[in-house]
Amino acid sequence: MPIATINGVKLNYVQLDDGGGPACEDLVMVHGLATNMAFWYFRYGLALAKRFRVTLYDLRGHGRSEMPATGYAPDNLACDLAALMDHLRIDKAHLMAHSFGGVVALNFACASPERVRSLVLADSHFSAGREVQEREAWSFSQKVQPVLDRMGAGLSTSDPYFGPKLLTRVAEWQLQGKEVPDELVDLVSPLLGRTGKRTSAAWLELMNTTSAEAEMLQDDGLAPERLRKLDFPIIAMYGDHSPARLSGAELLAIWPHAEFLRVRDAGHFFPTLRPQEVLSACLRFWGGEFAASPRRYRRGEAGRRHFRSDRIFRADNGWHFTTRDENRFGPFSTREEAGMALDRFISELDAA
Repeated sequence: MPIATINGVKLNYVQLDDGGGPACEDLVMVHGLATNMAFWYFRYGLALAKRFRVTLYDLRGHGRSEMPATGYAPDNLACDLAALMDHLRIDKAHLMAHSFGGVVALNFACASPERVRSLVLADSHFSAGREVQEREAWSFSQKVQPVLDRMGAGLSTSDPYFGPKLLTRVAEWQLQGKEVPDELVDLVSPLLGRTGKRTSAAWLELMNTTSAEAEMLQDDGLAPERLRKLDFPIIAMYGDHSPARLSGAELLAIWPHAEFLRVRDAGHFFPTLRPQEVLSACLRFWGGEFAASPRRYRRGEAGRRHFRSDRIFRADNGWHFTTRDENRFGPFSTREEAGMALDRFISELDAA
């Protein structure tokens, strides 16, 4: 894969173009912490190259990019993104980013909003969103905290930077040969699987030999007044069980023009576990479906924003549908079966 020297650091990148030609719009995809461009490559990059010229790259300190001693603050990484786009002669692009990659993309967007066509934000925290929410609002912590206590992790789900610290603890467990409890899997999935030990070792090297930990856990500069100025199309997706959902709730008030989707029963790394669902939402967003549909509000709450959610969705054991009262039915073998069952349910209500 090609290497570009960007701001004095060698960055690994790849471009995918399925014959769209020079008129094809650019899409730049930014991964999060403890991952690399492979996070997007197989499940998204190849499919989206049919519509865009797709650029994937490894953040400094990740994947095959160089690991310098410093330069990991969000604004530094945003400068890397800007300089890489300059190097590749990308004047303006759609951005798609997950987790900390969203912090990088948002810093870039705040500095150069004229270079952003649209933004897909997947489960990204930002400093203001970490601090203003009551931590107990993350209901899934009730399942996670007892597991951490039992494992002697020395972590609290009330810590605003719980996510990155959990990655470090689990990386240590991986290298020690400790089993990772099921309750934590969707919060740390890049550290698991057949490449888990290699990924864990790379993450710990980054944390222990550079200033990355201190720089990444400082204020990210994304004050609400800066974010409020972003007026290009945005869709933000958040998992039900992810602590980042707290930041998503704050963004509802900051971006009245944006679309917000909840990913049912999903944790922080839902893009790797639910790619078909995420891809479908992205294509609907870029195709204008969400912008064309009227906003719906809950009865008695007109004017108050909420996360959209598809009434038919896939969970671990099959397809389900929900009613307006959030009652769940399923599982069904296919989406079509779930859709037919939902139609029957609505027909029975109308006939009653």
